[in-house]
Amino acid sequence: MVAGAGTGVFPPGTSFAGLSLSGLQFGQGVLTGPGDGSASGVFHAVLLGTSSLGQPQLVMVEGNVDAGSMAGSAGFSGIATVDMGDGSLRLPGVPFSVSVSPDRLQLSLGGTPLPAAVLSAGAIAIE
Repeated sequence: MVAGAGTGVFPPGTSFAGLSLSGLQFGQGVLTGPGDGSASGVFHAVLLGTSSLGQPQLVMVEGNVDAGSMAGSAGFSGIATVDMGDGSLRLPGVPFSVSVSPDRLQLSLGGTPLPAAVLSAGAIAIE
């Protein structure tokens, strides 16, 4: 089981799809199977970005988890819907994966790995 909610800070220079990212807010609840790679649950994140015009832009990620594993740290993956926060249509069917430890969260979205965000508030429980 992986559960948690909180905020994290990205290292300077982090970007996604042309946006400069400073951090994220997240919530997750995942049940992993008995060592067979199966999992179910949800992952939600808000990427805190700044557009090329210097305006705040929030990228919403809403994912359904369908695979996962645990071994000291935990990892899970699935398919997400992404709202870039710029008025464009939401993007369905975006693959994502997440690796978590009690103090870090690393998200890969649509094949783009983001650096690990260090938790600044909240908690991640791995059992």
